[in-house]
Amino acid sequence: MKNPVIAIALSGGVDSLVSGYLLKQKYKHVFGIHFTTGYEKEPADLTRIESQLKFPVTCVDLSKIFEKKIVQYFIQTYLEGKTPNPCIICNKEIKFGELLKTAQNMGADFLATGHYATIVNPISFPDKNISYSYLEKGVDPLKDQSYFLSLLSCDQLEKIIFPLAGMTKTDVKQLAKSKHLAPSQPRESQDICFIHDNNFPEFILKKQGMTHRPGDIIDMNKKIVGRHPGLHQFTIGQRRGVNCPAKEPYYVKKIDIKNNILKVCFKKDLSEKNIELARINWNFSDQKTICDIMTKIRYGHKGAKSSLSLNGSCGKLVFDEPQNAVTPGQAAVFYKDARVLGAGIIQ
Repeated sequence: MKNPVIAIALSGGVDSLVSGYLLKQKYKHVFGIHFTTGYEKEPADLTRIESQLKFPVTCVDLSKIFEKKIVQYFIQTYLEGKTPNPCIICNKEIKFGELLKTAQNMGADFLATGHYATIVNPISFPDKNISYSYLEKGVDPLKDQSYFLSLLSCDQLEKIIFPLAGMTKTDVKQLAKSKHLAPSQPRESQDICFIHDNNFPEFILKKQGMTHRPGDIIDMNKKIVGRHPGLHQFTIGQRRGVNCPAKEPYYVKKIDIKNNILKVCFKKDLSEKNIELARINWNFSDQKTICDIMTKIRYGHKGAKSSLSLNGSCGKLVFDEPQNAVTPGQAAVFYKDARVLGAGIIQ
């Protein structure tokens, strides 16, 4: 494509500003989009962003679809006794779903963001008459965001540009300083952007019009060891808030929504070797069993050697060594070196 039109999603932070600057140096036709969710503390200063980047920025209201696809998903997942990952779902459904469609309707050929990840685009297989893009880790191990992008499809990846691919956070800050790019939002964005005080339980109660529903806490021997204030306050592997005296700290082992019971265990009993997966997004070979891959079961997890058996959109993962706090609702992301093979939701 000779002169593609590029839309850049702009939050006003340093990452998106530097991304916008880099795009302007490379492409002739660039415009910005700032989308709102209805949970902003204060409006973004779009005039300031436009004056720095020298291209127009349009504000798009995605609050209704954000409420439906992200906030309600978040609440419902907790109420099912699972732990949601709204950032992963937001990237698939909002940023590279609704926002990508909006950008295309505005004339864009590609949507760019300030994520730290790499898209290899495209790889061709002439014998199968196909070609597809795939995702790789960002070069900065402290900022790599490939985990949160792992549910993106090949079709989505083909329409995305990550200008910060190959850069570290230090590189970005230095470039911003040298080009006098001043973010209108100096702080890093929160993990859960729509919960400002980090109080998940109260947010859920308020949204649902619910009250606290206490219940029993039982140990591995089914003995009642205490009372919980409401299952929506807990996640697998959690220690804080259990508050039951014992010879060593209790951790959450299972959340039984049907019977309103919190099952706890000692740390040695927390690990799991086999996990079931659903909603698998696969972007590698057509093999049914894949051995010797690294799997991350949460963003901060360093990854563990494992084998994956696929059955359509479902699968079973077996770790070489048991892993602590395998949490239903979170994503398991599969890697082969730097390449993201895919991801699935832990059941």
